[in-house]
Amino acid sequence: MDLTSSRIDSSDFQAAQETYHLNGWTDGLPIIPPSPDLVAACLEWALLPPDHLVGVEPVRERAITAEKLAVNSVMAGCLPEHFPLVVTAFTAMLQPDFLLHGATASTGGCAVLLIINGPIRHQLEMTGTFNAMGNTDRASAVVGRAVRLALINLLDVRPGEIDRSTLGHPGKFSYCLVEDEENSPWSSLAEERLGESGVSAVTAVAAMAPRQIMNEWTTSPEEVCDTLSAEIKANQLHYSIWAGNYVLVLPPQLRQHFIDAGWSKNDIQNYVFEQARVTRGEWRNVGKGSVVKDRGDREYMAMTAPDDLLVVAAGGPAGGFAQIIPPWLGTKSRATTVPVGACVDCEVP
Repeated sequence: MDLTSSRIDSSDFQAAQETYHLNGWTDGLPIIPPSPDLVAACLEWALLPPDHLVGVEPVRERAITAEKLAVNSVMAGCLPEHFPLVVTAFTAMLQPDFLLHGATASTGGCAVLLIINGPIRHQLEMTGTFNAMGNTDRASAVVGRAVRLALINLLDVRPGEIDRSTLGHPGKFSYCLVEDEENSPWSSLAEERLGESGVSAVTAVAAMAPRQIMNEWTTSPEEVCDTLSAEIKANQLHYSIWAGNYVLVLPPQLRQHFIDAGWSKNDIQNYVFEQARVTRGEWRNVGKGSVVKDRGDREYMAMTAPDDLLVVAAGGPAGGFAQIIPPWLGTKSRATTVPVGACVDCEVP
């Protein structure tokens, strides 16, 4: 296989680590040296030639090729079978609606959240149960990390360079969530967004850090939704008032209350859509009175439509917990979903 990336000779594993760190090619953690055979193995698994064009970042007009993604995937610890998810993630992120440059350059400090659906979860032994938003399995960790390393090395998304985050959050190391489809009677996120069942897919979201809620004192779906809506409204008041794609990660204990009451995902979306809204005047209560002016009665919805709320079944079996993951900046960036193996606006030699 003809690879075109430049090559560096290193005396040993430790020397390779220091070379990569000194050149700013890592995220601060150790990497797997991307030898030609390991890179070629990723490309062969995905049936992609090295010069396959995954897409072009439109602001800086930088081409993202399969070879360059494979190099960063190996560095992150990916096995060849993990590589198609990295390609799919970048395909999703390069869609115009995602606004990749804005999301990665903003002072707001978001990270790219990946949500995985479909049979590929089983093939890669990915799990969406215990510690679903943490270090739950190998594939989730390395795929999320590969995306971050590729942003660093292909688009210069380093702190102080393209990445102008004031604070950022730990999702910038790896931010990958797997939906627990088997333990939910609802359609998966990918099925809802693509209109097809049984499809392996990646949804990319420009997302802030998770905000965990708890309500163990009710079985009422409405009351649980009131708690969820309150957290979303808090984000509108404390961070951004603008509407966007919020993610709701709903574990089994709270999820069961909805199932027992016959609620669907759509029922949750509709209820939260109606409840999660604030008036500009409420900013006076959180130290932002100077920007209220004469618009105090103006109402701001957290979502432009009910399906802007992305409901994902995931999490361990015990505890009345859920997580709200806020959007980076309203509708400037929209969640994008792409089937694994899809080629969207790319070229195949």
